[in-house]
Amino acid sequence: MTAVYDTPVVLDRREGPYGEVVLRRHGVLLQIIANGCFLMDTSDGRSERLLVDAARDALDGRAAPAVLIGGLGVGFSLAHAAADPRWGRITVVEREPAVIDWHRDGPLAEISAGALADPRTTIVQADLVAYVNETSDTFDALCLDIDNGPGWTVTEDNDSLYSPTGLAACARVLRPGGVLAVWSAEPSPEFEGTLRNAGFQQVRTEEVPVARGVPDAVHLAVRPG
Repeated sequence: MTAVYDTPVVLDRREGPYGEVVLRRHGVLLQIIANGCFLMDTSDGRSERLLVDAARDALDGRAAPAVLIGGLGVGFSLAHAAADPRWGRITVVEREPAVIDWHRDGPLAEISAGALADPRTTIVQADLVAYVNETSDTFDALCLDIDNGPGWTVTEDNDSLYSPTGLAACARVLRPGGVLAVWSAEPSPEFEGTLRNAGFQQVRTEEVPVARGVPDAVHLAVRPG
């Protein structure tokens, strides 16, 4: 017989601008589901923390670098960045109002409350693809985690972010020598090639082993300058 705590419990379900988003609890874990597709949960966070640390370490030692985190998710990347005094301004772009609410006033506040209270942190409700195409702001690092990877996007419109045009937009908002870090549920040699063809340098991939299946990956690239 299945125990009660093994049955996922829906905490909130909303129709957002890009479809249905659900927050549920499964035992001790909190999970985010979008249009029936599992996105992430609070089980680990190693690769999300690596996303932030690898971007910082790839920089040239500049003081108080500004970082853009694409996707709030369950808050691991934001919380880790805010716990590091070496980061300067921290901007998070999240397109789902429900996810922002779950962090400000809901169950995910247990992860992100301290980071949201940090004066360096700003939350922007916007679509990341539109944001990098339209903003006049610039950053030293872009840490992007809005999909399960370049080849497995949450919505079809996100495909453009990993195209030559989308990467050109990312390069535009990066300062010279800035770092682009992209989270993926699996390594993508094809995406590495796309990064090089888009003019990025020092392209490489760091992997995080998982219990089963292919490792999580963080793709890293540096804008020349």
